[in-house]
Amino acid sequence: MSKIAYVNGRYLPQPEASVNIEDRGYQFGDGIYEVVHLYDGRYVDEDLHLARLERSLREIQLPMPMSRAALRLVLREVARRNRVTEGLLYMQVTRGVARRDHPFPAKPVPPALVVTIKRIPPYPTDIEKWQASAITLPDLRWARCDIKTVNLLPNCLARQAAKQQGAIEAILYDEETRVVNEGAATTFWIVDEKGAIRTRHLDHVILPGCTRAALMAELKAAGMEWDETPYTLDDLAKAREAFITSATSFVRPITKVDGKPVGDGKVGPVVRRLFDMFARHVKGGLRNAA
Repeated sequence: MSKIAYVNGRYLPQPEASVNIEDRGYQFGDGIYEVVHLYDGRYVDEDLHLARLERSLREIQLPMPMSRAALRLVLREVARRNRVTEGLLYMQVTRGVARRDHPFPAKPVPPALVVTIKRIPPYPTDIEKWQASAITLPDLRWARCDIKTVNLLPNCLARQAAKQQGAIEAILYDEETRVVNEGAATTFWIVDEKGAIRTRHLDHVILPGCTRAALMAELKAAGMEWDETPYTLDDLAKAREAFITSATSFVRPITKVDGKPVGDGKVGPVVRRLFDMFARHVKGGLRNAA
């Protein structure tokens, strides 16, 4: 059975699905996207992803293509038509089709919406097999990384550099201050030499990760603290543990950076706990703070 995509109001087999060559997403990267994990027929952290989608659209002055309630129906219908209960959903909203010109169309055109879904393996159960390595690179992206834009060329180049070195992620840092920002497609965390869980604070330099927010809510519910003060490559070199989070990485241990072990080079106790904690979140939802 062909995969089914939603494209501007129609459900189509993917080989038949297309967008206009003058869609501004294709010509200018003038659009926003979201990726959501589907577990057992339930979209994980759906409200967080839809809220971030709406915020990103506001930041580039682009209206929602439909109401949130209607969009929820589309997301579920795409999963149903593809018979997917464990998968990864991709949705993209662009400014639509207009004669090629850098300013926004003088006469507004309907936003374009594309939604696809694919099957993925279930949440990993063996954390030892889930551990991975990363590299570090200067952060060469634009100044509004808090907007989840489809402009991802610097991220692609960073991920390709990581792949060529046998790693799964590139950890991006400010070249002047050496402060660690985030991964090319993930939030990056360390457990520092004193045992504190740390990740960079939110601002225009990093994406407000939905998995980041969900994990923080879990930490709060468990009475665990975290630190959002900036940390540098030197702090990373001294860290006991490191890990990444995202809708596709969940909580993934990083045991080697730039070819050198993080801590003792093994999955540490804090990351093990957070891995299990987030597995419960994915499978059963957020625990009550009480």
